[in-house]
Amino acid sequence: MALSSLVIFALLLIVFFVISGIKQVMEYERGIKFTLGIFSGIMSPGLNIVVPIFQTYQRVDIRVKTVDVPKQDCITKDNVSVTVDAVAYYYVSDIKKAILDVEDFFYAMNQLSQTTMRNVIGEVVLDQLLCERDKIAERIKEIIDKASDPWGIRIDKVELKRMDLPDNMKRIMAREAEAEREKRGVIIKSEGEIVASKNLSQAAAVMAKHPGSMQLRTLQTINDISADPSQKFLFFPMEMGEMFKKK
Repeated sequence: MALSSLVIFALLLIVFFVISGIKQVMEYERGIKFTLGIFSGIMSPGLNIVVPIFQTYQRVDIRVKTVDVPKQDCITKDNVSVTVDAVAYYYVSDIKKAILDVEDFFYAMNQLSQTTMRNVIGEVVLDQLLCERDKIAERIKEIIDKASDPWGIRIDKVELKRMDLPDNMKRIMAREAEAEREKRGVIIKSEGEIVASKNLSQAAAVMAKHPGSMQLRTLQTINDISADPSQKFLFFPMEMGEMFKKK
């Protein structure tokens, strides 16, 4: 009786031992297995066997992750202080490197993103930063991707979310934009006056060749003026002037 109880206990222990060694890895995860502390393989999605006591494992999420880079006070190449807020998207491409070659890849990516953003912004002037945001973000992405490659990390995208300028710089830019609008207005007005003067000179040339057209224009002008009954005017035909000259 005691022997049978011992056998049952042993069988239950074996069953528990086997069940406890069955580990499930989700589709969006990969597992890294260690045998007696030594790397022994990558665990695929589904059920995997991990021998208790002798083996351990660690799950790694391979989905795209987001690094929300906190606001950084950066100085551009032309010594303008600007506060930049960015976000980086990355994913683990090599499970083994991400676990064995870096202690905490999420923290490492956060620090790398901050320093890289400050360095890249320090290489451009303010006008480039404002007009070439996509190009600068792509430059940051390339540098981070190259630096994180030994960690088994790939950068998917980097975006500059927001850029805050000092108040005095905002006022200067507002005055500059207003001056630029006034400049365009003066240029457009002068171009319109040039076109109008050319048209008037052409019209005068036509009327000089055809005296009747001048009379028609005069009659049209009289008609426009007479529309307002409060106005009074005196009209002397051109022929009357010719008469006085002959006398």
